[in-house]
Amino acid sequence: MHIPDGYLDAWVLVLFFVLTAIMWILAFKRANSVMEERHIPLFAVLTAAVFAAQMINWPVGPGGTTAHLVGGALLAIFLGPFGGLIAMTVILVIQAFFFGDGGITALGANVWNMGVVDCFVGYYLFKIISKSLGDTPRAKTIGAFVGGWIGITLAAFFCGLQIGISTVFPYEISVSIPVMTLYHCLLGLIEGLITALVITYVLKVRPDLLELPKI
Repeated sequence: MHIPDGYLDAWVLVLFFVLTAIMWILAFKRANSVMEERHIPLFAVLTAAVFAAQMINWPVGPGGTTAHLVGGALLAIFLGPFGGLIAMTVILVIQAFFFGDGGITALGANVWNMGVVDCFVGYYLFKIISKSLGDTPRAKTIGAFVGGWIGITLAAFFCGLQIGISTVFPYEISVSIPVMTLYHCLLGLIEGLITALVITYVLKVRPDLLELPKI
């Protein structure tokens, strides 16, 4: 899902960089007022784990597009949506600058997809479903699964949209959106399951980790 340099038109790059920059400002303001010292070890562990998971890519379609686990919902469930955005930004910056995974010019678009869409959709689906089902451990497990699944699917939809509307990309929306969305929807079942399993385990051994103030 990491969009490389040269795949997006200039106006698409600028649009999503501006949108993402607005979210960055809000995220760091939120972090300054909410983040505590006890967030830092969890932030570091989750960021490292998601970073490693994202480095495994599978080619899924035309133009060099790939599918991979994202982990935005998992980050957001523990850290809050803005905390997840900050963690995902760290991951994507390191990948772009040091590993060539995702373009530097496309950083705004990539962070929007994986750091904004995935984190916020995954988090609020988790909260809404958990609350509607009684906020029990089982409800939280179901919420985590749906959040992980739908979060990555919608992130992939935006990725397909961005490359599809760009004239420099050789395939149009009619190809890019179905390919990206379908494959990540299927992969999302695995991401949802992993997210649910992690939440289930944490609820049994360290439920306090889920009770930290959300960023």
